[in-house]
Amino acid sequence: MTKPLQSRAGEMHRRNEILQRLLEISLSLNGSVSLKPLLNSIMEAACEIVDSEAASILLYVSNTDELRFAASNTPGDNIETLMRVPVPLEGSVAGQIARENRPIIIQDASIDPRIYRPVDLSIGFVTRSLLGVPLHIKGNVIGVLEALNKRTGRWTEDDVYYVSILASHAAVAIQNARQAEAIRKAYTELDKLDKIKNDFIAIASHELRTPLGVILGYASFLKEEAQGEASGHADAVLNSALHLRTLIEDMTNLRYLHLGKVDLHQENVQISSLVRAVLLDVQSLAQANNQQIHFDPTFGETVVSIDKSKIAMALTNILNNAIKFTPVGGKITIRIEPRPREIWLRVTDTGVGIPEDQLEKIFDEFHQVADHMTRRQNGMGLGLAIARGMITAHGGRVWAESRGANRGSTFTIALPI
Repeated sequence: MTKPLQSRAGEMHRRNEILQRLLEISLSLNGSVSLKPLLNSIMEAACEIVDSEAASILLYVSNTDELRFAASNTPGDNIETLMRVPVPLEGSVAGQIARENRPIIIQDASIDPRIYRPVDLSIGFVTRSLLGVPLHIKGNVIGVLEALNKRTGRWTEDDVYYVSILASHAAVAIQNARQAEAIRKAYTELDKLDKIKNDFIAIASHELRTPLGVILGYASFLKEEAQGEASGHADAVLNSALHLRTLIEDMTNLRYLHLGKVDLHQENVQISSLVRAVLLDVQSLAQANNQQIHFDPTFGETVVSIDKSKIAMALTNILNNAIKFTPVGGKITIRIEPRPREIWLRVTDTGVGIPEDQLEKIFDEFHQVADHMTRRQNGMGLGLAIARGMITAHGGRVWAESRGANRGSTFTIALPI
């Protein structure tokens, strides 16, 4: 009686050790997002738990409908060779495991015709026995985990149980690692696209400056010399060239924002003087649309430390946006609101308003609320993105508010005092 009890106690102790080890392995696998080290850990764990000489992981390749070795710790540096050996779903043990989604034990491989001999021949390995279990996610087989050559004794049902548990955790970890690699690849591609975009902006803005300078020079000369109808044509050319120059400047500023090269030359500036300087630039455009711009200079004596040209550019872009989207005869109001640690500069218009789901998106580069093929307002959708970049560089904030369609908008610039 004593010996069987001792034997059962030893088996229980061994079983508890293995389950504890499986728990440790599971936690380790869940923390890994790099596929190659993950596969190596799985194979080492399989050999340790079932006392096998080697282990292999084969993953299913849907394009060719076959299995391919992803990892193996068979003696020698064989993985590169193994990865070139396709394992068919028909005529191989691994293929049968994947097709039938069930474990298979082979106690004596020398007499079993299901062993796929080209694998052993390719690396000079002899498979004497094999235990294989499927790797599956929600019933979908993604590969096979094999333990090769039991060191002592025969494969047992306990071995199948332990390796199946390991395979369940491994399948989830492999899937997570694959998704992490796909995300990393996507980010790499995005970085490449972003570089291409920045390079294009840099080259385009540089190459356009020279011919534009020539056009502006001749247009200005023609405007001075032309009479009658020709003067009107010269005005049209000059205005179009000036608009193109504004677009080029926006592209250049956007590139500097991307590169983090916004150099600030800060000085103490009175808010009211900043606003009045900007109004001189935009007033003529508002007058052409028969729009009124009202500035309330209350609290305008507040002084802030800013790069005047950069904040002037931001405010100009916001005012141009207000003018663009306010109907003829509309009104734009600029007011100043003091706060405990900052000053708010608010621009309110009586324009078309902004849908609630667009209040943040309008600050994205190249974003247009209206479809670019049907909208009536021109522009590249860079003005507000540049404004936010310039204001953020000062440690400030800018946001938009609107009560809905045709109920106007309010843009707020918050600058630290």
